Amino acid sequence: MLSRSPQPARRHATWSPAILALVALVGCHRDMYDQPRLEPLEKNTFFDDGRASRPLVEGVVEYGAIPPDSVILTGKINGQLTDELPPGIDLNAALLKRGEQRFNVFCSNCHGLSGDGDGMIVLRGYRKPPTYHSERLRGTPIGHFFDVATNGFGVMPSYASQIPVEDRWAIAAYIRALQLTQYAKLDDLPAAERQQLENQPPAATPSPSAP
Repeated sequence: MLSRSPQPARRHATWSPAILALVALVGCHRDMYDQPRLEPLEKNTFFDDGRASRPLVEGVVEYGAIPPDSVILTGKINGQLTDELPPGIDLNAALLKRGEQRFNVFCSNCHGLSGDGDGMIVLRGYRKPPTYHSERLRGTPIGHFFDVATNGFGVMPSYASQIPVEDRWAIAAYIRALQLTQYAKLDDLPAAERQQLENQPPAATPSPSAP
């Protein structure tokens, strides 16, 4: 008695994946592909201005508009630390006030409020950072402080993910202001402010308390 040829079974096994794929393709819906949507610059009555494309939010920067090696992102010019604030970052009272606020939040826990490196974390055993008032750091370009905040240094981690670029520059400017509070000279002040200080009466010496 002749046995049944196994060829049909093999053919069935060969075509099964193709058939399953065809069934799956037929069963797919194009609802998501064909769902209602607005094309760029298309008219839309939902918004008051009739435009589907919405205006950019304030402060948005086009991707790639700022080169990754620009001074505002690196603190360096041609690989050298800059000694000036980058274009677009203006030195004024608002910048220093912002820098003070951000410094107190992110930096003072190690560096201390005055920059002497005696923050609370240090008092509890963390490695003490150098004082900002050393001769070495007073002569360091301002870009150094931005670079350290961006990339970290020693046991200090990077704060780039926590502090925006503008705030890192504000902190760097405030650190420079902290340094001036300890080593500024009267001749460094504008003439009007210097005259005002010189005209102030000397502070009264407190009398010794009675025994």
